[in-house]
Amino acid sequence: MRARARIKDVASLAGVSTATVSRALSSPDTVGPATREKVMEAVKATGYRINAAARDLRQRRARSILILAPDLSNTFFGKIFAAIQEEASDVGLTVQISDSRIGRDRLLSLGYDGRADGIVLLDGGIDPEVVNGWKLPLVQLSEWNDEYRAPRLGIDNRAAARLAVDHLADLGHRDILHVSGPGENVLGVERQEGFLMAAADRGMTATVFPGAFTLEAGAQAARHWAALATRPTAVFCASDECALGFISECVHAGFDVPSDVSVVGFDDIDFADRFLPALTTIRQPRADMGRAAAARIIQMVEGRAAGSDNVDALPTERLEPALIIRSSTGTPKRKPGAPA
Repeated sequence: MRARARIKDVASLAGVSTATVSRALSSPDTVGPATREKVMEAVKATGYRINAAARDLRQRRARSILILAPDLSNTFFGKIFAAIQEEASDVGLTVQISDSRIGRDRLLSLGYDGRADGIVLLDGGIDPEVVNGWKLPLVQLSEWNDEYRAPRLGIDNRAAARLAVDHLADLGHRDILHVSGPGENVLGVERQEGFLMAAADRGMTATVFPGAFTLEAGAQAARHWAALATRPTAVFCASDECALGFISECVHAGFDVPSDVSVVGFDDIDFADRFLPALTTIRQPRADMGRAAAARIIQMVEGRAAGSDNVDALPTERLEPALIIRSSTGTPKRKPGAPA
């Protein structure tokens, strides 16, 4: 039986050092074309095969990407996770998914336990001291924190909120309520700011009810809305789950959507179009967001860019939201400002 070729056999035949062979195979751009060609000819002649497991061990590579997200039960994340998985598998990387609310001690260990080569982070609420202590390539997706030293990808939430407000204004609504996201959440903050700016520009009467990205928050807001002496004819919720909670509570109380109140959500989760009435919403391009994040983290893992001083050179990437009009919105049945 012929002995298996070793890297020194390749080096001897090519007339170069074993270090040059290693560079030619792992980082070909660092070796001149003529040398690289000699090495590849020697590889072919000797039948040398790279021991990927040994190579990864030497390079301390886990060949894995970690996704960290808050509340893994949130249906918003599904398409993002699937897109990252697909892109990573194409280049031989596995994907791990973990809830980001696993506790400070466990979070602190992420950059040192050797289980992942890079992190896609969908939570802007982790202590910046923890995040900036990770010695791994990192991409912020959807949520972000300006104190994190990492590039970010997502939509312009203020502009997305304006799409919702403009749609309701164009239908004839002049009195509008916003059910906000959590007060400390950057997405909720920007959507509320966008709502207020757009409503002011359109001359609308705008009020805000503090909420969250949950069904119960929407139901609570609906009870608040129903108790008002003069009810806004339209409601913009900071998430689809909140909007669906609002609609279901309205229907339970005997109101009709959209005859009594038009409702717009945010996200376009998978069953938004199957709800009755089907939900008008702001679509986040979740699959595109996942693919873009995967491409960026793969680039960073392969180039080790996150460990350099060039992170700021990796720009924020904006993806375009879209207004999806369905049957939960319509023209107001009463004159704006009239008693409910």
